[in-house]
Amino acid sequence: MTISADQSRAARELLGMSQEALANFSRVSRTTIVAFENRQILPRYNTVDAIRRALEAAGVEFTNGGGAGVKLRKAP
Repeated sequence: MTISADQSRAARELLGMSQEALANFSRVSRTTIVAFENRQILPRYNTVDAIRRALEAAGVEFTNGGGAGVKLRKAP
């Protein structure tokens, strides 16, 4: 599953995570994250996948029910 720039930004907002923190967790440069979220670039699949995995590990779930979305994962 791939995520959109809007989903990345929304997930960070839900988590209270900065672009710098996401860069550290995902091992993707902050410059790339900023450009992706501002729709200036469309990174390679592996780069977007690293961003998605970092956000999921931090506690969000990406949804595609009635359209692409994001929500906080329920605690077990």
